[in-house]
Amino acid sequence: MGNRKQGNGDMITGFPFNAPCNGSWKLTLPCSKDEAQAVADGEIGSFSLMDEPPVIMVTEPDPELPEEWRLDVYFDHEPNSGEVGAIRALAPTAAAENEIIEHIEEEDWVVLSQSGLEPVRAGRFLVCTPTNAVPSEEGKKMFVIDAGRAFGTGHHETTTGCLQMLDRLKAHGHHFNNVADIGTGTGLLAFAARYLWRSSRVIASDIDPVAVEVAKENAEVNHVPLGSGCRQVDMVVAAGMDDHRLQRRAPYDLLIANILAGPLIELSHSFVPALQYGGSLILAGLVAEQEQAVCRAYQRLGMRLADRVILGDWPTLRLVKRPKF
Repeated sequence: MGNRKQGNGDMITGFPFNAPCNGSWKLTLPCSKDEAQAVADGEIGSFSLMDEPPVIMVTEPDPELPEEWRLDVYFDHEPNSGEVGAIRALAPTAAAENEIIEHIEEEDWVVLSQSGLEPVRAGRFLVCTPTNAVPSEEGKKMFVIDAGRAFGTGHHETTTGCLQMLDRLKAHGHHFNNVADIGTGTGLLAFAARYLWRSSRVIASDIDPVAVEVAKENAEVNHVPLGSGCRQVDMVVAAGMDDHRLQRRAPYDLLIANILAGPLIELSHSFVPALQYGGSLILAGLVAEQEQAVCRAYQRLGMRLADRVILGDWPTLRLVKRPKF
């Protein structure tokens, strides 16, 4: 089971939901920030025992009310009382609230959820979805990113923070030759790195094979050549660094991982050895309260915090591997 982020303050957990919304159902329930974070971290109660659990989206509807979040749960059938009870168990703070159950007709729910998204401007990048495409802007590199059967259009603060960090590195004269984007989702960050450093070799991976398929489709739409050579992006289905192509191409001078705090900490022992000395590691997908724990895990392995971008409650960190004396 994977975790994804979508929209402004949205995170999704569960298996990719491929069915169109004709015959699909949505359950909505308010929740607290802590409950939302637990769901985003994969704590989904009895649904974790199902082969195909519903897709659960946690959303921060109003940034001015950071403690008030919302669960949106998508089923391919009308949820029964047991399933409603299992969802309510994920949000005990909503015990006095009524859930809202609605039937969604004749539209793919991912496309529906993207339809109101505004284009994102991050440094020299302009990101939009096919449903909100805008004219190109001078001085901006535009990417059209369709989440499709995967999740993540570039609209979440963590992805925007990564784009800003990449732009900042370029503006400050950094150059990278060997780049890895772990947990690539739709491929956006890999495409951005390849655009900034044209002579680099870029490899992108995701644990979800559907996400890799979607990333390849997005590469075609954005005229990004696929392959293992310079000026190309290679695509790999892998959990963390667990793939021979990822391992063979190490050490990297830039590694990007926009996932979640728990996996970032777990993967520290494979990320750090895969970096060359002096190499940069961009980490995102954590909230402010988790920054200290994530930094501590990497500092113990010889990394130092060099820079950060903070958007709302979402820090994007750049760490550098200390030279070995």
